[in-house]
Amino acid sequence: SDTDKPPYVARVEKIEADHRNNAKLRVRWYYRPEESIRGRRHFHGANELFLSDHFDIQSAHTIEGKCIVHTFKNYTKLENVGTEDYFCRFEYKAATGSFTPDRVVVYCKCEMPYNPDDLMVQCEECKEWYAKLVLYPICSSWNGFTHLSQEQY
Repeated sequence: SDTDKPPYVARVEKIEADHRNNAKLRVRWYYRPEESIRGRRHFHGANELFLSDHFDIQSAHTIEGKCIVHTFKNYTKLENVGTEDYFCRFEYKAATGSFTPDRVVVYCKCEMPYNPDDLMVQCEECKEWYAKLVLYPICSSWNGFTHLSQEQY
């Protein structure tokens, strides 16, 4: 059913009235990773959106509610992520399928961008960060997960 589908998300750029005095919104659409040409990758967070270059005019009646699209940095600092919280770290050009920026900072030896939904662990010896899914870390001082208790991973 449509209630199972995630809502469409757009940024309101301008509000104006049409010739009948009905409120019209100029919006800039956010895309979900699976709607992009590259599709969803394992480093995309569940609440990740891409700000697109796709603009549209919509009736004010189509608005279902308000949400907050945070910067990636601010999203990772949230103590509690609500259903209205999303984040954006890329802009997406729908016509070409290109992203800006084309690179982001990586924190793990796997050299993949950080997914805020996944646990990262820090080696106490070398202080490098590892994604939980990296089973064979590159750190020579790492001895499996012996530095961590079961609760930590």
